[in-house]
Amino acid sequence: MSPHAISSPDFMPVLSRGKHRTPRSGGCFMEFASYLAGETWSDHPACTHPQLASLARMTNDCTSDAARSNLAALIPSVIGLRGDDSDEQRISLIVALRAATSALPVANLERQRALAVGILTCEHMLMRHSGGFSSGMRAQTRQAFAQAPDTEKWARHFIVEAGSFAHTKFTSRTADSIVRTAVQGIAEACDPDIDGRLNRLLTAAIDDCTTALAETDVAESATPTATATATAAESQAAPPLRTR
Repeated sequence: MSPHAISSPDFMPVLSRGKHRTPRSGGCFMEFASYLAGETWSDHPACTHPQLASLARMTNDCTSDAARSNLAALIPSVIGLRGDDSDEQRISLIVALRAATSALPVANLERQRALAVGILTCEHMLMRHSGGFSSGMRAQTRQAFAQAPDTEKWARHFIVEAGSFAHTKFTSRTADSIVRTAVQGIAEACDPDIDGRLNRLLTAAIDDCTTALAETDVAESATPTATATATAAESQAAPPLRTR
């Protein structure tokens, strides 16, 4: 399902923290997404990539009551942002990278160090994927580290000393740990615009996932054409077979 196939609802849901058994007791961001997608009421619907859904739940819960309703307009945008098994880890990395780079400038020192290592890990793992580490991701990383240069130096030294990349295994739990540290880092930061930062983080992550999945669709649609062209060229180049 395309994320653009669902339009904004005629009503704006009243969002609240936590998990709710039924809509009558309220609903969180992803529970309303499940409703709009026509799924069973759940905060873990199948219509959205698990890591993006996790970020949405955390953002919902860490946003203040006064500002949470501002997230409602984003709900239709996550419906259909799922991908298939081949997209699973790449999307988790993209969401984790966005969360970490967004939180790094405002998180406390302890969290900054964890996030910096997370950023470098995501960068390393994305370079190993077919989609690669795009120029946009590189700029995103550079911008974050420019605001915390000492933390970047510490993280690079830590990774060299620990030899982390030699046995790095990035799992959904790794991504979730990075995202959780990032959201908590923003939520507990000494910043006058915490709600705005959380909203912008979720918005940017949705845009990142939309772009990544669209690129995958384009690449997959181009593959059959390229294969057919190559096959035709081989057929024309091959000598005719002798018949008995």
